[in-house]
Amino acid sequence: MSQRSRVLPGFGLSLGFTLAYVSLIVLIPLSAVFIKSLGIGWDGLWEILTSERILKSLQLSFSAALIAALVNVVFGLLLAWCLVRYTFPGKRIVDALVDLPFALPTAVAGIALTSLYAPTGWIGQYLTPLGIEVAYTPIGITLALIFIGLPFVVRTVQPVLSDIETELEEAASALGANRWQTITKIILPILFPALLTGFALAFARGVGEYGSVIFIAGNQPYKTEIAPLMIISRLEEYDYAGATTIAVVMLILSFGILFLINLVQAWASRRTGRVAQ
Repeated sequence: MSQRSRVLPGFGLSLGFTLAYVSLIVLIPLSAVFIKSLGIGWDGLWEILTSERILKSLQLSFSAALIAALVNVVFGLLLAWCLVRYTFPGKRIVDALVDLPFALPTAVAGIALTSLYAPTGWIGQYLTPLGIEVAYTPIGITLALIFIGLPFVVRTVQPVLSDIETELEEAASALGANRWQTITKIILPILFPALLTGFALAFARGVGEYGSVIFIAGNQPYKTEIAPLMIISRLEEYDYAGATTIAVVMLILSFGILFLINLVQAWASRRTGRVAQ
């Protein structure tokens, strides 16, 4: 049997370069992190895993990233829908502003949010008398993660939404479907894999975010101290093994959550493919 010809030759060479590049950029550095963390020993590892301060920081980082990603899924979808389906004055400006968190240095974003939501800030001075504190609280951390994670959802959903033909909605309406049925039975099943991808990207970015959070968090132990700050603190103490151990814990937790998201995304893609046929 003759070997099946390929449109682009050189698959073996391309695959070799790809694996070498991924190993150099991703696998080798991650392996070094794992190896370095072994230097702390089992006693040191158990001390980190049972430290209330570290556990609180991990809980805060992952919970804030999860909440921010969920919020971005909802409002990112609405924003993408408006940009794709409607024409309005200033649409190009709004579309450009979506990418602003990508271009803006994270430290600048953190300082700007802090100046806005601090008790004496432009917005915080009106919220504080109402008993609503944003800066130096977990709410402020979540707000910062929402700010830096929104573009991931919008830019992931926007091209998929653009490819959905409006004829599908018109056909559903002609067959007697109301707006809610059209959204839940036609639109959302097609967008679901893209929404999951945007959620995963926003969540992953939020877990490891440091620059935009460090200013608005206030860094109060057991309250507003994030896990990346604990890593920086260990590095400043020249405790490289302890810092890499915390990083490994974050890496394992993040990988497990993202792996589950990828499984759900693969299931949704197969289901959408059957529906589309």
